[in-house]
Amino acid sequence: MNKLLTVDELADYLSVPKNTLYQWRTKGYGPPGKRVGKHVRYRADDVDTWIEQQGTL
Repeated sequence: MNKLLTVDELADYLSVPKNTLYQWRTKGYGPPGKRVGKHVRYRADDVDTWIEQQGTL
């Protein structure tokens, strides 16, 4: 089963502020996230794929 990351976990993983993740989400940028109830979750595999597609960080 693929791990679901919270916004806090993803912000720590990418070393970016949570606000950056929220801005990316509204602009259609960043790793794809899914709503689970009132919360946004990110699949770890989707995050890794997104990172690879970026080329460099």
